[in-house]
Amino acid sequence: MDLEKRPPLDERGPEQPPAAPPPQAEGCLAVAIRIPVRIVVLVLVVPVRLVWDALAVCGRFLYLRGLRPVGRAFAWLGRTLIVTPLKWLMERVITPIALGVTTVTEWLLKAVFVWPWVGLWRYVLVPVGKGLAWLGHVLLVIPAVWLYASVLTPVGHAIAWLARGIAAGATAAGRGIGAALVWLLKAVFVWPWVGLWRYVLVPVGKGLAWLGHVLLVIPAVWLYASVLTPVGHAIAWLARGIGVVLGTLGRWIFVVPAVALWRWVLAPVGRGIAVVAREISDALGHAWRIAGHISLVVGRFLGRLLRWLFVDPVRWVYRAVLTPVGHVLRDGVWRPAAQAVKDAGRATRQALAAARQSVREARADVRRMLFGAPKERVPVGAAAAEPVAVPVARREPDTPGTRTLGSSTTALTKD
Repeated sequence: MDLEKRPPLDERGPEQPPAAPPPQAEGCLAVAIRIPVRIVVLVLVVPVRLVWDALAVCGRFLYLRGLRPVGRAFAWLGRTLIVTPLKWLMERVITPIALGVTTVTEWLLKAVFVWPWVGLWRYVLVPVGKGLAWLGHVLLVIPAVWLYASVLTPVGHAIAWLARGIAAGATAAGRGIGAALVWLLKAVFVWPWVGLWRYVLVPVGKGLAWLGHVLLVIPAVWLYASVLTPVGHAIAWLARGIGVVLGTLGRWIFVVPAVALWRWVLAPVGRGIAVVAREISDALGHAWRIAGHISLVVGRFLGRLLRWLFVDPVRWVYRAVLTPVGHVLRDGVWRPAAQAVKDAGRATRQALAAARQSVREARADVRRMLFGAPKERVPVGAAAAEPVAVPVARREPDTPGTRTLGSSTTALTKD
């Protein structure tokens, strides 16, 4: 009925998963051992799961609240006490010293091993070599070229003409002697062996081949066809019969009992063991999940209990007592004190800045009165700059009268 109501494959959407196969019927053995095994496994697994969850919570709390802060503290301490000093020592001490030692060593090596040999090559060997080359060219090359062009070449041409005449005569004589020697060598070393091979060895070999064919090949072929082949067929038939008999005996003695043992004993026992193992595995998984829910409920109950007993009272004390006290201390004591310190620091900085400015102006005035205005440095080749005018020193006004509201006279200000 389900197959008839199900739409065809081409009408289904591409996002729909394939239909699950129908559940198979379970045997009576699985149904009989499932409930007892699950009960026993649940009783055994629940304490283990509770202990496991408790250890997991403790381990997570220890890691987050203990090991991680301690690790960060050790990392900061190591970075502050070891890495930073070593980095500073490497950058400020070891690297400059190493660079200095490298530079000095390189200069010493060049001064000892490079520069003397460079000077020797550049200022001694090269000039001496050039002088020797010029001397050799003048004393050897030029006389040798003149000797070759003026003496050896004409003498060589004459010797070559004479040698060609002698070679032509010797060639003509050698041809006649060579022809006679060739005919003599053929008559002594070639023609006797050719006659021996053609008229003696070839006929004797043909006769021996015919005799071997008659005496050996024909009897051997008859023996193989008439004797050995029937005997081999008989031996093969006998071997096949013996093989069939031995195969039948081995099948009924070894194979059939082994198949019966596997089919009627080992396979049923294996299936039973597999069913028991599968049920135990399913029971363990089911019990582990149930124990997880139980552990979660117990953990939530203990968490709420700890919250009611410790966290909520501490939170109430923090919100109701410590926070108002902290606000009072912050608004009434800390902020006024901090503002007073800031105002005092600002006033002190302003006074120090004014004092430094006054001292700087006084030193500049004294320097101008004693040494005059400083001259600017003029680069080489540039036109000299005009002298800077000395500013007029500050002084009191020369007017005898005092300043009034209706008077236009004002006190001198700084230029």
